[in-house]
Amino acid sequence: MQRITPVTALYRGRDPRELPAYGVADAARFLRIPAATLRSWTVGRTYPRQDGPASFEPLIRLAGADGRRLSFTNLVEAHVLRALRMQHGVPIRELRQAIGYAERQLGIERVLLSDDLWTHAGELFLGYYGDLISLSRSGQLAMRRILEAHLRRVDRDEHTLPVRLYPFLTGSLSDGPKTVVIDPRVSFGRPVVAGSGVTTRVLAQRIDAGETVDELAADYRIPRAAIEEAVIFEQAA
Repeated sequence: MQRITPVTALYRGRDPRELPAYGVADAARFLRIPAATLRSWTVGRTYPRQDGPASFEPLIRLAGADGRRLSFTNLVEAHVLRALRMQHGVPIRELRQAIGYAERQLGIERVLLSDDLWTHAGELFLGYYGDLISLSRSGQLAMRRILEAHLRRVDRDEHTLPVRLYPFLTGSLSDGPKTVVIDPRVSFGRPVVAGSGVTTRVLAQRIDAGETVDELAADYRIPRAAIEEAVIFEQAA
């Protein structure tokens, strides 16, 4: 049972990680994923075939009742899925099959959220996935490194459930600094400078209004480098 804390009380006892808080466009911006791609992953889409239009079901089950908004845990799922999908032009059906296989074999309901992706679940998933798409051993090793880079940007609680996501500052897959964080308990899950409640959007807006980095650093008591990285994130998003 979930323990009621001041944070969960603010959300009427609901876990803020599971609340529908992000439209597809904003989530895609934060995660560096094309909006059309994220929409396909979360809403599904139709595609043409010789015998008429066909469709596929989404890979991620959205939290919102209207099926249009992502929760924080949906963000984490999409972040991990990005590692598996973006670097290889793999058909969705193979990825869906590998996810289903791993979940059945390991008894995990949402494998993209699982901390076990570091260990057995990851090996099982990538091995099966690699066989489906005829990925070489070196290709599997490269994908493992990309997956680990994404997993390192997720903080977990004592139950190994995701609690914070550090999005990549730019489109690069380099680990980079963990300057910007998305925490559903801070600023209603908007990207903020880590260790503060100051959103990246506010910093970028103040810079655009003519204020200097030094002025913002003095106002918020945030290191100058952190402000610059936050603005880079906001502008790259």
